[in-house]
Amino acid sequence: MGCTSSSPAAVKGSGRLHTSQAEALDSKQIRIKLVLLGDSGVGKSCILLRFVRGQFDPSSKVTVGASFLSQTISLQDSTNVKFEIWDTAGQERYASLAPLYYRGAAAAVVVYDITNPETFLKAQFWVKELQKHGNPDIVMALVGNKADLENEREVSHAEAQAYAKSNGMFFIETSAKTSENVNQLFEEIAKRLPRGQSSLSRD
Repeated sequence: MGCTSSSPAAVKGSGRLHTSQAEALDSKQIRIKLVLLGDSGVGKSCILLRFVRGQFDPSSKVTVGASFLSQTISLQDSTNVKFEIWDTAGQERYASLAPLYYRGAAAAVVVYDITNPETFLKAQFWVKELQKHGNPDIVMALVGNKADLENEREVSHAEAQAYAKSNGMFFIETSAKTSENVNQLFEEIAKRLPRGQSSLSRD
């Protein structure tokens, strides 16, 4: 199930998409492209909807192709980071389209369902794809969603954390349903962006 219904590459929200890794609007404003990857039903759209609109809709439709939303957050140093987020479809038939969305992304969020080991294996597939074809400086997060279903857990926190560490990612568990750690996920990504590099050169 998804938390937003969409048509392929549907654009929602304002602002044009940038294909560069990231772009500094001025000394305290940064715009980045972020992609959500993971198997169907893990809650990618739910995480996005919770982050952007503070909503949770368990009855909504599965994402078709990809959808787009944007959201801006402010860090403690007063830097504003505008996320331009592509939510990709998890169904196998759309897998070949994913490179269109993660190419040029400054950050990637790879999501799995803590109650479903198969989705953790699929997450590892996406990590390898990003390592092969993504930007070399991409900030990657491994996210175990549905943390509210602790009594149904089948992927241990320790296993996922060890995998993330061995692949240079940071790891966090979230619940789109309760909003647990959703905002923290994007704040952590923003903090890890390589501001000193040319891709984030200031005006």
